[in-house]
Amino acid sequence: MKQPSSSVRGKGPAKARRKTREELNQEARDRKRDKKHRGHAPGSRATGASASGKSSSQSKQHDPRIGSKKPIPLGVSDAQDTRPQKHQQPKSEKPMLSPQEELDMLENDERLDALLERLEGGETLSAEDQAWVDSRLDRIDELMQQLGLSYDDDEEEEEQQEDMMRLLKGGN
Repeated sequence: MKQPSSSVRGKGPAKARRKTREELNQEARDRKRDKKHRGHAPGSRATGASASGKSSSQSKQHDPRIGSKKPIPLGVSDAQDTRPQKHQQPKSEKPMLSPQEELDMLENDERLDALLERLEGGETLSAEDQAWVDSRLDRIDELMQQLGLSYDDDEEEEEQQEDMMRLLKGGN
């Protein structure tokens, strides 16, 4: 019979013990569980940004979503109409009139008539009133030129009609 020698056993490195199938399966399950928990936590876009880079002493939380937080009214309201819009051009004070309508409006202007009567009466107007009267008279001149009218047209037409009547009646 052979007897094992005690000297051989103690001198060399011991062999690693082989794992059983159950131990291998358990290690695989543990690795799988560890692998499963990798990655970011759910909702990391909303919660992770403020915690990672900013100080916790900040009183107001910053919302990382982009866009305006201003509430938008869904229904039609009167308050919306009263506020002026930034991008709209302001409406002109008077609507676009044809030259004839504008000329009629200027000729029937009460303020202009009153100031012209004061001028004819010999009064002197303030610089502001005089400038306003001059601008209105200039505009009337421009409109009359556009329409092909002149101040003397009415008088000339009356004289021509009188001349024609004299010729027709017998030449006096």
